Amino acid sequence: MGFLFESFAGWKLYSEQTGLSLHQVVLEYEHEQKGRREEETWEGLAQAWSVMKEAVRSGLEDEMVSRSGMINNGAKKVYRYPTPVLSVEFQQLIARALAAKEVNSCMGRIVAAPTAGASGIMPGVLYTLQDIHKIDDHTILEALLIAAGVALIMEQKASIAGAVGGCQAETGTAAAMGAGSIVHCLGGDTDQVFNAVAITVQCMLGLVCDPVAGLVEVPCVVRNASAAAIANSSAQIALAGVSAVIPVDEVIEAMGEIGSSMETRYKETALGGLAATKTGQAIAKRVLIHDIEVLPDEV
Repeated sequence: MGFLFESFAGWKLYSEQTGLSLHQVVLEYEHEQKGRREEETWEGLAQAWSVMKEAVRSGLEDEMVSRSGMINNGAKKVYRYPTPVLSVEFQQLIARALAAKEVNSCMGRIVAAPTAGASGIMPGVLYTLQDIHKIDDHTILEALLIAAGVALIMEQKASIAGAVGGCQAETGTAAAMGAGSIVHCLGGDTDQVFNAVAITVQCMLGLVCDPVAGLVEVPCVVRNASAAAIANSSAQIALAGVSAVIPVDEVIEAMGEIGSSMETRYKETALGGLAATKTGQAIAKRVLIHDIEVLPDEV
């Protein structure tokens, strides 16, 4: 069954041929490829969801100051700000994504979904979705299975690592997972789920990975919030039946091509972008213990 998660087309075809829903296909994959019983998979998902929710709560209630000082209770400030830009729900979405990612930056417990650098997106998206629409936990767990399938394909066709494909690979993948999850929870069909993934990735193509001082804090935390917003906008567009035009598999292939052509200094090396600014360099000198030698790009 490994071939199923080499393309979205293969996932959809197998689902249609077997009569299994998208999340049931992932369950079957887990059993056949990993040897996990269905009960074990559900238990693992429930534990992951519990950790995600706790990360959101912790980020909004506990002291969140990173050792570098770059993270300083930003989530609580956003959550408590008296004037919402759009709506209270949007404000809460942003704050919750910030909260879970701040927990990661402050060495707390998170779920890498799919990476630690993007760990605020899925919790922020799903916590807010459940709060607004009163989605039951089992449907959330189904959405996590679909998100896992999305990530498996994106890892195969492109990358989920900032060091390989830039921030588009980390926050882009997490946002795509979130968008597909939203569509599933709100009753969308397979094409709408995949369309949401495609639209999300289109919005995040080319995003570089340029962490200041090499720490996954700035701009990583705020990108989790913006990616959560993109996930929701993409889901809204897909649910309305608006096409991404470029098929999802081709969009992910484009993501992989962009990532492979991106220069090394834009792939988690802290040598380009925001990390190379005057302020970024000053912060690096203050917090870094030693310099890291990076090999040049191959010609």
